[in-house]
Amino acid sequence: MIYQSFAQLYDDLFDPAMYDQWLDFVASRVAPTNGPLLDLACGSGRLGVQLAERGYDVSGLDLSEEMLALAAKHAENAQVTFPLFAGDMLDLSAIDRYQTITCFADSFCYLPDLATVTAAFKQVHDHLNVGGQFLFDVITPHQTDDVYPGYMYNYVDDDRAFLWTSYGIEDEPHAVDHDLTFFIHDTEDQNYHKVTELHHERTYPLADYRQALQEAGLTLKRVSADFGAAEVAPDTTRWFFEVTREA
Repeated sequence: MIYQSFAQLYDDLFDPAMYDQWLDFVASRVAPTNGPLLDLACGSGRLGVQLAERGYDVSGLDLSEEMLALAAKHAENAQVTFPLFAGDMLDLSAIDRYQTITCFADSFCYLPDLATVTAAFKQVHDHLNVGGQFLFDVITPHQTDDVYPGYMYNYVDDDRAFLWTSYGIEDEPHAVDHDLTFFIHDTEDQNYHKVTELHHERTYPLADYRQALQEAGLTLKRVSADFGAAEVAPDTTRWFFEVTREA
């Protein structure tokens, strides 16, 4: 399961500025009084907790039990109410409808193909109130094809080392593999233990996302870059979608 073996490590090392930017993106479009909000694929709950601190009636859903445990811990530490659900974005039948649904950190790019993305959008449609908003982001083909191939990032502190290497995939368009490796210091035996995971992401041309949203019965209002601050351009690395359910 994605992130399961090192959810805590991922949570510790993720850039906190990203959560602030997602928070501003949501807050500039949705008021706390608008109604219940679901953060889909909420991960460790950092964004959901920040929304709750601002007065939003927010819940979170994620596939990973380990991520949800971290989310519950963050909510407890912040002393906020943040209901959490274990579930798959491809089957939301166990939850209610919401006025707003969010899904960030290119979570839809971890789905295997466009048909599955469309199925996830249909689930969002079925659990979004008429007139409600759906806000999400994905990485762009420019990111997968031009930026990620050959990308490397290394992080080292006194207790761990993190190596991230990305590879393009020749026989799959707009896809990339991320090879993530941690070396964790064990204070008991004074050795470093290796933890690895391979993450696969795939994205699609903007026209494909437009078609998928239309097939799901959703209406696309705007696509932007830079957390909604700029218009899309050839060098855009992440698209931000503002979508509504009109019927």
